[in-house]
Amino acid sequence: MDNIFQLIGMVAAVALPLWNIPLIIRIQKRRSSKDISLAWAFGVLGCLLLMFPAAMASADIIFRVFNIANIALFSLVVIQAVRFR
Repeated sequence: MDNIFQLIGMVAAVALPLWNIPLIIRIQKRRSSKDISLAWAFGVLGCLLLMFPAAMASADIIFRVFNIANIALFSLVVIQAVRFR
């Protein structure tokens, strides 16, 4: 039963950051990020970066994958938000 929970957790760890993709595309299509707070975007990215050392030191693969995927995709959100500001 633990394996099924690990699998579900891994799928969720990869899937959750993928929800950033529609946001990136929406900013690109509208050529505007006025509805995105830059303070919020940099705050979230900062927190993700501060969690990175703990994620890499963790034995929990799900936490590591989630953190890496989140940093990668949310960095793209921040880049788009700054680019179209």
